[in-house]
Amino acid sequence: MKSRFIALLAGLVLAISSLTVQAAEVQVAVAANFTAPMQQIAAEFEKDTEHRAILSSGSTGKFYAQIRNGAPYDVFLSADTATPDKLEADGMVVEGSRFTYATGKLVLWSAKPGFVDDQGKVLYRGEFKHLALPNPKLAPYGATAVEVMKGMGVLGTAQPKFVLGENLPQAYQFVVSGNAELGFLALSQIIKDGEMIEGSVWMVPSDLHAPICQDAVMLTHAKDNPAALALFDYLKGEKARAIIKSFGYEL
Repeated sequence: MKSRFIALLAGLVLAISSLTVQAAEVQVAVAANFTAPMQQIAAEFEKDTEHRAILSSGSTGKFYAQIRNGAPYDVFLSADTATPDKLEADGMVVEGSRFTYATGKLVLWSAKPGFVDDQGKVLYRGEFKHLALPNPKLAPYGATAVEVMKGMGVLGTAQPKFVLGENLPQAYQFVVSGNAELGFLALSQIIKDGEMIEGSVWMVPSDLHAPICQDAVMLTHAKDNPAALALFDYLKGEKARAIIKSFGYEL
């Protein structure tokens, strides 16, 4: 009986050790607009795989500079396709790893109900002092907002009123705090628990700008990281796709 107990105990220890060895971590650089959905995905990913995703959130442009300078990220979830293009050209991406994980939606939002109309005519009227948006040089959503305003013919009058955030969360804070009456944001930022938060919004028509395709890449040093490989598979799965869709992204 004692020897059987010892054998069972040894087997249990071996199984636990095996799980410990198999579980790994993946360092993920996440474009700011995708922070909330990725937090949910990371939690489910850890429950389902025992791997852990360590998230860092920021602007796509800053992440590119950090990665070029040796930042130890394993996976990069960009807010565009141009930055992954550059990383591929730099030879820093695992060949064949790249895919589009989401297509984003640009909105013009105000914390004030009724301030933004559903056709964006508020931009023509110009009855605001400050317009928030993420820095177009760093954030693809900021560049898209400039593209929209230029196409509408309002860039010249709106630009002197710009309040530039380093990234989308900072632009959002400018609007929430009242430092800007309205701002260009990602739809995902004004969705909570599957519902739009209070305020007023213009859903910018997709035909006013190039598609906001957001690509994921695995960086070369992570090609043998089991957590990185598992995360890429997980992002393509039904559970992750459902979370992404719940934040207003297209798949």
